[in-house]
Amino acid sequence: MTTMTENAARYREFKMPDVGEGLTEAEILKWYVKPGDTVTDGQVVCEVETAKAAVELPIPYDGVVQKLHFEEGVTVDVGTAIITVDVAPDSGYAPFAEAAEAAEAASAAPVEPAEDEAPKGRQPVLVGYGVSEASTKRRPRKGVSVPEQAPADALRAVQTELNGRAPAPARPLAKPPVRKLAKDLGIDLATVVPTGPDGIVTREDVHAAAAPVAEPAPVSRETTPAPAAVVQASDARETRIPVKGVRKATAQAMVGSAFTAPHVTEFVTVDVTRTMKLVEELKSDKDMAGLRVNPLLLIAKALLVAIKRNPDVNASWDEVNQEIVLKHYVNLGIAAATPRGLIVPNIKDAHTKTLPQLAESLGELVSTAREGKTSPAAMSGGTVTITNVGVFGVDTGTPILNPGESAILAVGAIKLQPWVHKGKVKPRQVTTLALSFDHRLVDGELGSKVLADVAAVLEQPKRLITWG
Repeated sequence: MTTMTENAARYREFKMPDVGEGLTEAEILKWYVKPGDTVTDGQVVCEVETAKAAVELPIPYDGVVQKLHFEEGVTVDVGTAIITVDVAPDSGYAPFAEAAEAAEAASAAPVEPAEDEAPKGRQPVLVGYGVSEASTKRRPRKGVSVPEQAPADALRAVQTELNGRAPAPARPLAKPPVRKLAKDLGIDLATVVPTGPDGIVTREDVHAAAAPVAEPAPVSRETTPAPAAVVQASDARETRIPVKGVRKATAQAMVGSAFTAPHVTEFVTVDVTRTMKLVEELKSDKDMAGLRVNPLLLIAKALLVAIKRNPDVNASWDEVNQEIVLKHYVNLGIAAATPRGLIVPNIKDAHTKTLPQLAESLGELVSTAREGKTSPAAMSGGTVTITNVGVFGVDTGTPILNPGESAILAVGAIKLQPWVHKGKVKPRQVTTLALSFDHRLVDGELGSKVLADVAAVLEQPKRLITWG
């Protein structure tokens, strides 16, 4: 006879893994399976969108799908079960409802620790991201209050009786940069609801507290909330679009960067006629055959040369330890506009690449971003970024730093303009460069040298050889 405990062991719950670096939630974009389908170890069962990218999730065991816990379009917390699979479908009849009750009862019952702890079984994780201790902990559902335990209430009552007054409230847990952000925004941390691990207040919590919040409608615990839809009548004067996924992450990152790093932006207008001629020559070079050659390639190379000549610009600010971290590698970020929003994937160790290798990496980065397949790993660890606003016909801009980076170079449109060349006014290819940098790390002299070196290389591309 099959027991309820055995039934519960048959049904495995695959939980939403942390597919990025500390991400807390992901939206289910598409299910590739339905209840009753047979799945195998490593088979992709759904596609989810995190704050960084769209990622396909493989199931880590064989079996038959019993239940999809959420519909497409729903945002799910990391560590929450999203699909249940019967891993022993040939073992005879075993009611799924009874198994679910048994699993719930088993999780509620106290477990006595064994003297010799058995080795941990296989945990459902995304291939390539490893197992996170926190990834299998189920977080409380949003909007559902969790009553405080009675022992805590009793302890406070005893303290009040003994001391004649209630104990002072605990100081909210938050890192120094978050405390500074809260102070700048006029937010009392004691009033902020923490969502970070161990009750730590995060930047997102502070921004959420600063923003006006509408009163949420009550949601039944038995039903799954339907995804927010864009609704617009034919005569509507406004359209409301839910902020989520990449756009939400970009907004939070830009606000955090603007309020954290003191930005300084410098500009320079430069004659890039010789660079444009070199681009045309490289297109016919046999060593560049099959590779995409454009002005961005040489601009990226010019920035790498400038960083080599001014290595202190390639750094980051460690607020917690009060240290400046000098990077001896360059992960070159390229801002890319995609249907899901702005992303900044980066080329790892770009400083070690030859021109053909850099061209190949740029081509792969752009094509992957357009397909929406950029991985979270490709968007982490950047040190310096280039944003090419010139493709939209814009002359220049004041770019905001990618969080954790020290500088970002904006490239304007390259236009034919009158220019004094060798004592005469002639039509020349001209563009404007803008360099924004973190003034905590980069002073005016260093920032000016970097921008001037980039301009000098683009004006005289032979410096790629003499300086490189």
